[in-house]
Amino acid sequence: MKKVKATDAIGMTLCHDITAMYDGFKGAAFKRGHVITEEDIPKLLDIGKQHVFIWEEQAGEIHEEDAARRLSQMTTVTGAHYSTISEGKIQLLADQSGMFRVNKSLLDAVNRIGDITITTLPDHYPVKTGDRLVSMRIVPLATEERQIIEAETLCRGKQLYDLIPYKPMKVGIIITGSEIYHGRIQDKFESVARAKLSHYPADILGVRLCDDDLAMIVEAGQSFINDGADLLVFSGGMSVDPDDLTPGAIRAMGADIVSYGVPSQPGNMTLVAYLDHTAILGVPGAAISRPTTMFDVLLPQIFSNEPLTKDDLLRLGEGGLCQMCENCHFPNCTFGRY
Repeated sequence: MKKVKATDAIGMTLCHDITAMYDGFKGAAFKRGHVITEEDIPKLLDIGKQHVFIWEEQAGEIHEEDAARRLSQMTTVTGAHYSTISEGKIQLLADQSGMFRVNKSLLDAVNRIGDITITTLPDHYPVKTGDRLVSMRIVPLATEERQIIEAETLCRGKQLYDLIPYKPMKVGIIITGSEIYHGRIQDKFESVARAKLSHYPADILGVRLCDDDLAMIVEAGQSFINDGADLLVFSGGMSVDPDDLTPGAIRAMGADIVSYGVPSQPGNMTLVAYLDHTAILGVPGAAISRPTTMFDVLLPQIFSNEPLTKDDLLRLGEGGLCQMCENCHFPNCTFGRY
């Protein structure tokens, strides 16, 4: 690039967007490729631009817009699209709901190269249509092309980030507890579960109320599985009291327990298991009393049809403590990052 005094640049072509901020506006006052006119000079001076940069072809250098375009081509994402380039940045936008995934070690490696900056939403983040997922640019107006080539080499054959769409799932809900089964108190979990599942493509097969009876709980779960359930949600009987039977019933069904208990609050006593291809969640009572618990955190991955692992759940320790905000704004918070 060649640096030229604005007053001497009439007739020359800008090689970069010029950003301005005034009266609530922030954006490109002049776009790359704009040919500077005499009328532009006062406007440039008013936004503090006494000099502008004119592109000069130079072997081994790449312009910020060309760099952004090349960076966006390193990873294509089904269900999302890249924006037009503005002020040297290009962004990835969601075209569907789903769970956003990031290859964190690969992202770190790319950002260590030098002038490249790629910023994303957190890994395992639930997103909606229209959400911004990724923004990328180089810091200077131009950089050595070798840096872009190094990033392209690192990402070749790998998925730097992805958007996993939610899959339709048949769901069975089993609510346990003698006090509910015999009508001594009114159940409150069904409405909570239905409200949370309404954000996903869930076909609720039904709701079964069970007494504190191991055989009855097992039969209820097995019945839903026979009906093709992809997800079983159990509520009640999730503590460590001797008469809390739900974890034992899930084991008796033959399920593989990934974890009974997670390093997170609220939802400490959450159980995660799988029986063949059916996911199973044991949801503790906090889901009724608190607006957000581990139930909310785990549903996106469940509906993305990505099996939860013990390592996934252990990573909840950092960030697994809800701040109990007066007005809950999950997932736009620290809770449940893993």
